[in-house]
Amino acid sequence: MKIAVFCGSSSGNNIEYTNATKELGKFFVENNIEVVYGGGNVGLMGVIADSVMENGEKVYGVIPEKLQEKELAHKGITELHIVSNMHERKAMMADMADAFVVLPGGAGTLEEIFEVWTWAQLGFHNKPCAFLNVNGFYDKLFEMIEGMCDAKFLKQEYLDMLIQTDKQEELLKAIKEYVPPKDKW
Repeated sequence: MKIAVFCGSSSGNNIEYTNATKELGKFFVENNIEVVYGGGNVGLMGVIADSVMENGEKVYGVIPEKLQEKELAHKGITELHIVSNMHERKAMMADMADAFVVLPGGAGTLEEIFEVWTWAQLGFHNKPCAFLNVNGFYDKLFEMIEGMCDAKFLKQEYLDMLIQTDKQEELLKAIKEYVPPKDKW
């Protein structure tokens, strides 16, 4: 299984983000899971890649030329794909992955998971989208998403598509048992 990991190009201000990312990498290797990610060597992106590689599994990076030129590309991974732009990056990552997992991150992290979640709602894929909610990092985001449901901008079944947990074992179990909702149309 290949899981795409979306996470920060920063490590954030809490060591728990880094620790949880390292632990997730090791956990993935113990469960024969390869990682697809944004190809960077900085922040949590670098941490997940290093952890998976150090523990003996494959890592596939996808990075736009512009970021690779700034020497942000991770040179020590299994394969590094250099693409023209962010659109190509996200499409390639989505094609390569069997599931998507989100760790703490910023606007780019949210943009990546929201896009694949939207694609899942529209029936463009049937892959699970999951949040490893380290230290409650995404609690307020889920409050906002629940507000979208309350205001009738989002159906409950689409909120229910999102896996959210702070435990690795629950995360993997939910990914393996994921059943997508029926097609929207």
